[in-house]
Amino acid sequence: MSFASPMFLWYFLPVVLAAVLIAPRSWRNAVVAAASLVFYAVGAGPSTLLLLACMVVNYVAGPAVQPQGGEFAPTRRRRILIGVIVFDVAVLIVWKYAGFASAQAAGLASLTGFDLPTVSLSLPIGISFYTFHHISYVVDIYRGERPALRDKVSFVTYIAMFPQLVAGPIVRYRDIADQLMQPPRHRLADITAGFPRFALGLTKKVVVADSLAPLVDACFATPAAQVSTATAWLGAIGYTLQLYFDFSGYSDMAIGLGRMLGFTLPENFARPYSSASITEFWRRWHMSLSRWFRDYVYIPLGGNRHGARATYRNLWIVFALVGLWHGANWTFLCWGLYHGTVLVIERRRGWADAPGRRWARRALTLLIVMGGWVLFRSPNLGTALVFLQHMVIPDLAGLTDVADAALTHQRLLILLLAALVFLLPAQQPSPARSLRPAWSSRPVAALGVGVRTVGLLYAALLVATGTFSPFLYYRF
Repeated sequence: MSFASPMFLWYFLPVVLAAVLIAPRSWRNAVVAAASLVFYAVGAGPSTLLLLACMVVNYVAGPAVQPQGGEFAPTRRRRILIGVIVFDVAVLIVWKYAGFASAQAAGLASLTGFDLPTVSLSLPIGISFYTFHHISYVVDIYRGERPALRDKVSFVTYIAMFPQLVAGPIVRYRDIADQLMQPPRHRLADITAGFPRFALGLTKKVVVADSLAPLVDACFATPAAQVSTATAWLGAIGYTLQLYFDFSGYSDMAIGLGRMLGFTLPENFARPYSSASITEFWRRWHMSLSRWFRDYVYIPLGGNRHGARATYRNLWIVFALVGLWHGANWTFLCWGLYHGTVLVIERRRGWADAPGRRWARRALTLLIVMGGWVLFRSPNLGTALVFLQHMVIPDLAGLTDVADAALTHQRLLILLLAALVFLLPAQQPSPARSLRPAWSSRPVAALGVGVRTVGLLYAALLVATGTFSPFLYYRF
């Protein structure tokens, strides 16, 4: 079930919000847990059993790895922790990477005349996200940062909370544990505060990202022999904008929904295309993923505490895993290693914090990011290399007929307006601005409300007519 679908907007969400308002405050977690399981079951079907099995294993393991209580010795706690993490990772590997691995093995075997079978498993929705939530849960308990949840309903609420279940943001257990124990005090106020953020995300997704999707698809579907510089750059710029508005739109909707349910979810984006280095970019893009890998992989590997060579090794390992986490394809692995390599170069040369003209460094960073998105979007490495070649070595050929037909006046206008995100300042508006005299702030506030209202109405019209597509991160 997509947030941008009539079933969710017209039926599911109103029923859930009504239940949250009507039921006693202490029932909030029960309402969210039940709604979340229904939400997931509608979209995932039988894969819901896998989610439930993983939840049972991690719920049972929680008290067993907790340091207080004296029931288990430190060595036994560590063994249980390692065992449950191996289980979680094994489930992810089998369901997400078994098909890819078997296809690579079959390809190598065919070179020697052998014929190996391949595995084909359908990818359960959101498996990458709920696996990371489970690992965060047991590790945070093991470290003594938060106690294990004895209440099954609260545990299901954390793992399966529908706003972030299938596409994030990735919520570390320690960041939400206290909220799970506190029923909402101002339920109507929470709904009022969360709805504008949800509306903004819906507008980003349906009005901008979905409008650009046919144009991007047309460019990347162009046969290699017909790709031109114009087609390659149009596809790269279009996807750079489509992915941002799609994924940040989902994050806005998830954060808004979480607030409406009485939870404060972590921010996931902070104007990433305003970054002046790739190091800064990863502090602003998919921030919940960056924090997860920092806390549970990079720091346990040693971080930057053991010299330059170990730091570079750790960066490459982390970003190889970041790439593979996004999907079982060589393009994702190369994209991750590409970013890891740039980060190593920045650290070696001191470019991440180098003085100089920020606009020039922003432009260079944006070009590097776009090159990475070509790898990320391309169906295979061959297509990516063709696109990158034409982006670097210009030609005089124009757009292909298919790409030109996809570039309608409406999409061109949306593309140009969306590209203004490249020019936004790096910093969010200062809170001090809200303290300005009312006569100077009201026009700006009224303009913002007006734009969001128009965008929401237009997005609702598009949803009603069926012109929406699944979120891009659903596949991960």
